Amino acid sequence: MCGGVFFRHNNEEYRYYFPNPAAQLPVRQKDGMTILLPWGRRQQQQGSLPLGGWARLESIYAGRWERFFPTPVKLPVSQFMEKDIEGASHWFDITSGKWIQGLVARNKYEQRVYVVTVEPQDEEAVHERWPRILAG
Repeated sequence: MCGGVFFRHNNEEYRYYFPNPAAQLPVRQKDGMTILLPWGRRQQQQGSLPLGGWARLESIYAGRWERFFPTPVKLPVSQFMEKDIEGASHWFDITSGKWIQGLVARNKYEQRVYVVTVEPQDEEAVHERWPRILAG
């Protein structure tokens, strides 16, 4: 489900894991600049945006995110981390020219980014959800 990310921003390297309340994701803006936004919301965090750090693609299409004024964004990360069924972490490289799709949600002055997830195409996948990776 993408429990961690690795990326470079302003010549610095970042490795964030979702449980960390300070976790941020890079968001590529239309002008090409990249900003860092808070990655989802945890139980102990203030706010009214959805708990968690992920947005199922089918829930976006079903309109469940509409009240949060969703904006699709590119998340230019180099790697993401998934845990296997035994809890071991595995890092996956993002191929050059590809990116993870994100969703920026807003409510008044609160703004957070969520990783868009899909069901894996591989029937033998050990993960129920996978980040949506796109090219372009």
